[in-house]
Amino acid sequence: MMNNSNPKYKYRCTNCNNEYNGSHQMYLCPDCSKLNTDNQPPKGVLKTVYNYAEIKLKIRNFQGLKNTCFIDLLPIENLDSLPVLKVGNTPLYKFNKLDQQELAFDLYLKDDSQNPTFSFKDRASAVVSAYAKEKSYEIIVAASTGNAGSSLAGLCAAQGQKAIIMVPEAAPIAKLTQIIMYGATIVPVKGTYDDAFDLSIKATKEFGWYNRNTAYNPFTIEGKKTVSFEIFDQLGEKTPDRIFVPVGDGVIISGVYKGFEDLLELGFIDKMPKIVMVQSEGSDNIVRNLGKNIFETKASSTIADSISVDIPRNFYMAKQFIKKYNGEYITVSDNEIISASKILSRNTGIFAEPAAAAAFAGFLSHKSNNKLENKSSNVVLLTGSGLKDLKSVNSLLNIPEAIKPGLENLKKFFHKK
Repeated sequence: MMNNSNPKYKYRCTNCNNEYNGSHQMYLCPDCSKLNTDNQPPKGVLKTVYNYAEIKLKIRNFQGLKNTCFIDLLPIENLDSLPVLKVGNTPLYKFNKLDQQELAFDLYLKDDSQNPTFSFKDRASAVVSAYAKEKSYEIIVAASTGNAGSSLAGLCAAQGQKAIIMVPEAAPIAKLTQIIMYGATIVPVKGTYDDAFDLSIKATKEFGWYNRNTAYNPFTIEGKKTVSFEIFDQLGEKTPDRIFVPVGDGVIISGVYKGFEDLLELGFIDKMPKIVMVQSEGSDNIVRNLGKNIFETKASSTIADSISVDIPRNFYMAKQFIKKYNGEYITVSDNEIISASKILSRNTGIFAEPAAAAAFAGFLSHKSNNKLENKSSNVVLLTGSGLKDLKSVNSLLNIPEAIKPGLENLKKFFHKK
């Protein structure tokens, strides 16, 4: 149980609420994790909890927290431990129109494709990499469908660290290319993401490597929560009415909740924004199980590979946040995701990968069903670049036949159109 020798943070189990000292690295609650089985979401996922009373005495307002780069709410001691690459502080774009129609509410797009490896996952990798550096871990391992792996590989390259990435053999080639180019060791695994995940855990225990896996390493959520701090700051220290978040294993949405919960604990905000969980219909294992006592797994099949998860590893924490703060949830079809990707691209100039487009599809669904109040503030979290998975938009591509050079041929070309 917890003693107070470490004043900065402690670990709290999502399931049993036991607390543990933060002075040493932990992955899962040692008691609850004993109950885990292969076909169920893991119990014992840990939440990192800070000494908020002490932080309040030190940091009087949000700008004070921002000026320290949120170091008081991160599980690292020194900002110099972070990679030199610019992670976070991504743009929050405001748009007033869609398809030439004025919007009756505010639409903001948080574009995390502008992180170093073009993915939201850089936020988690940066913190994990920094912690590993401070604790002198030489090798970091992760299981990934692509984005988390390419993220860890890229940031480890910047840090001079060794990364080992285990991927399902069907992962998109663009993401695998990134991993290889960054110099990481790639281990293709026959089977699903869950198979790669399980193997990486076994390797962690066998070889003593540091593990970056989401919903296993509690600090991935600590990195991802920084997006909430940025949204709050970019909106002039106001919380939006809604945030649309793409969801697979439940870690990103838990990070968004955790960031705003930290701000609640510190008294910088007085309410939690309405956070909308968006899942693909083909991978809806969190939405389907929210009201069930026994988790029932359905095999996933969706174009959005980054949120295609059979066993959502952070199910219990995500469920806890959604229930506590009365969150919303919705599923969208692959056709809606592809359509949303096209609408997003042609209206904003932002080309998002399918998982990110799923969040925009959720927003479009709310819009078409009149669920967005006039003058409300709505943020869509765009988590990755469309260049990471070009195959998914092949159905939208209709490249015309080449013409011979000459004005007459050019006139005929446009006449046909």
